Amino acid sequence: MKNKKHYTQLAVLKKTLPSDMMNDKKKIFGLEKNAFFTGLTSFFTDTSTKMVYSVMPLFLLSIGASKTTISLIEGIAESTASLLKAISGYWSDKIGKNKPFMIIGYGITAIITPLYALARIPIQILFFRFFERIGKGLRAAPRDSLISGSIKKK
Repeated sequence: MKNKKHYTQLAVLKKTLPSDMMNDKKKIFGLEKNAFFTGLTSFFTDTSTKMVYSVMPLFLLSIGASKTTISLIEGIAESTASLLKAISGYWSDKIGKNKPFMIIGYGITAIITPLYALARIPIQILFFRFFERIGKGLRAAPRDSLISGSIKKK
C-alpha cells in the first residue's frame, strides 16, 4: 500500500514539473555529469602539468641539457601529442567510445608526472615527456567529443 502511494505521488510530480526539472538529478551545478567530471579531471591534470612544465627548462639546464636539447625534447613531445590527437579522435569515433581513451590518457599522465622527480639526465626527461604526451594525445580529442555529446542543444 505504501509503494502505491509513493508511485502516485511521483506520477503527480512528473505531470506538474517541467521535464527539465525532473532531469536535474543528472546535473551538477547545471552541467551534465560527463561535462562536470571531465572538466574537473582536466582542470587538476592541467594544473599539475603546468606546475611541472613551468620549471622544466631550468631543471633541464641544471642537469646538463643544452638549449638545443630542450628544444628537441619539446619538439618530440608536442609532435607526439599532435599526431596522437588525430589518431585517437579517428579511432574513438570509429568504435563509438570516448571514455576508454580518456581513462588511459589521464592514467598515463597521472603515472608519469611524479616520475620527473627521479630524472637525473636529459634523456630520461625525453622519455617521460614522450610518454606523458602520449597520454595527452590519447585523451584530448575523445574528451572534446564526450563533452560536446553530453551537452544538450536548445
